Amino acid sequence: MSNATNEGLRQLIAKLEASEAKILHAVADGISKSTRARREVNLGRINKNTQDGEMIIVPGKVLGGGEINHKVTVYALKFSQSAADKLKKTGSSIQTLEQLPEKLAGKRVRIIG
Repeated sequence: MSNATNEGLRQLIAKLEASEAKILHAVADGISKSTRARREVNLGRINKNTQDGEMIIVPGKVLGGGEINHKVTVYALKFSQSAADKLKKTGSSIQTLEQLPEKLAGKRVRIIG
């Protein structure tokens, strides 16, 4: 059960927990934490640990530290403005966790953070 006070966040957590995809249960656990305990991931880390075309989930915030030199699809709770700008320059797709597809079978998905 979530300690989230934001109704939208509580609904997102419930949606993720109801999914058949176990990876989404892990995402729900990550965003159920307090704001201070949530993950923050710099673009440099995403760049180092991904390949072109991958789908990445960050159960927290993506920060603009470092560079990214390939296209990825990143789903996150939040993006800093600098991270969003750098991702857009590479042609990457930035999406909120609310936009995560419910069916992930057959897709290569990685949680970073």
